[in-house]
Amino acid sequence: MVRTGAEIVIECLKEQGVDVVFGYPGGSILNVYDALYKHSDEIFHVLTSHEQGAAHAADGYARATGKVGVCMATSGPGATNLVTGIATAYMDSVPMVAITCNVTLPLLGKDSFQEVDIAGVTMPITKHGYIVKDINILADTLRKAFHIAKSGRPGPVLVDITKDVTAASCEYTPKKPESVERAGHYTQEDLDAALEVISKAKKPYIYLGGGAILSGASEEVRAFAKKLDSPVCDTLMGKGAYDGYDPLYTGMIGMHGTKTSNLGVSECDLLVALGARFSDRVIGNASLFAKNAKILHIDIDAAEINKNIHADVSIVGDLKDILTKLIARMEQMHHPEWTAHILELKEKYPLKYDDSQLSCPYIIEELDRITKGNAIITTDVGQHQMWAAQYYHYTKPRTFLSSGGLGTMGYGIGACIGAKTGCPDKICVNIGGDGCFRMNLIELATASRYQIPIIQIIINNHVLGMVRQWQTLFYGKRYSQTVLEDAVDYCKVAEGLGCAAIRVTAKEEVAPAIEKAIALQKPVVIDCRIPEDDKVFPMVPAGAAISEVFDGDDLASK
Repeated sequence: MVRTGAEIVIECLKEQGVDVVFGYPGGSILNVYDALYKHSDEIFHVLTSHEQGAAHAADGYARATGKVGVCMATSGPGATNLVTGIATAYMDSVPMVAITCNVTLPLLGKDSFQEVDIAGVTMPITKHGYIVKDINILADTLRKAFHIAKSGRPGPVLVDITKDVTAASCEYTPKKPESVERAGHYTQEDLDAALEVISKAKKPYIYLGGGAILSGASEEVRAFAKKLDSPVCDTLMGKGAYDGYDPLYTGMIGMHGTKTSNLGVSECDLLVALGARFSDRVIGNASLFAKNAKILHIDIDAAEINKNIHADVSIVGDLKDILTKLIARMEQMHHPEWTAHILELKEKYPLKYDDSQLSCPYIIEELDRITKGNAIITTDVGQHQMWAAQYYHYTKPRTFLSSGGLGTMGYGIGACIGAKTGCPDKICVNIGGDGCFRMNLIELATASRYQIPIIQIIINNHVLGMVRQWQTLFYGKRYSQTVLEDAVDYCKVAEGLGCAAIRVTAKEEVAPAIEKAIALQKPVVIDCRIPEDDKVFPMVPAGAAISEVFDGDDLASK
């Protein structure tokens, strides 16, 4: 059948099972939007307020559902506005296809109106990028883009199409999507080596990263941990792969990890890294990280092996597949003295905060209690992000969505919209500081336009909290450009953008506000006023060994 390029784009989206896209139209992509108009009953388009919001929404949709997220933008500034969202997805291995359209082929390279080499711009932050100048390769290029985005270690792929290609016509033949191969290339010897170091371990520890989520290996992780009889820590990206209520779960590791995780990993004799990349925020001083331990590293991406931390044994492949094979061959192990020691550490060093006044940890605990840990939590970046990771109990994968690698302020609202669009039956809540919130608050207009019932909780301390915390501890309390005292009323802003708004200034107001927000079934902003000098503890100074973790009590005792 003969189809225009624009129609082929839509047909390829349908081939891939895409039923929602996030985007913003413009001159170069008009043909695609015209074709989309004719298929609005098959593909729901969410018009965001800004292209960055579209990229974050596609990202949140992908993380929450496990499907490929799709965003679209026109040429020039439309395309460049996607860049931060694409980079965010790249750093956290999120499957995304970004479709942009460029000026016509004769105008390329002539500094034409709204012309940007977006494939060149995004080359370092995509798995692959395409410029389609010939309609005859358009369909296959789009198919390749989806396959690359979700295969191996997932990530974003950009497809830029010249406008004349979207207007041209050619023969189009539908195809079923290719199956995705994630097995990897490991040998029996690799498995044998892993089983050997496992069998010799007296003090094992499991360290979970985002790969445990992406591979769908949550059940296998839990079975492996039980068979190894090992405590488990995680990263921001690994939250929910293991049950946050399990006695041997010890919380996050790293800069704002628990004392138990940081001290336990520093003492262990075997560290099993599952789908983790040994980020600098996790390992601190690399030369001192887990210095008493053998390292067993399992990951889909061979490039991560020995990149930051040398692995004594490594297996490259799909985590779900590898763990299944290891579990089948492992004997049930018992480490009673070690696990008892870890439980003692948990009892000795619990997470704690000042409960005499309204605080973010209290708000998160109330949210956890009311939602019974079943909500999808998105966050922006900063103190509130760490508190949301520390005080909410994540029991299922794909329920904590946050910018871990890039640390993108303004990520949360778009991601929350995407998550709710993909998982309409879930309560979806974004936790954001006032600094982050004002970066992309205009996406509240998107939520109200479509009546997407997200809940935005603003942790409003009138400062850039995490930067201020560093200024307090390491910069002599010189608060350079981190104070946000102004006349902005976020409740009025929210109401002006078509959302309900609730202000919270005391602990007793928290639970009624959350319950009301859930009951309203519309977009709601809860503006929570907390003290400006609350700090995230525990903490490891940048570049220090994670065993040097300290908290408020340690500071007070000095």
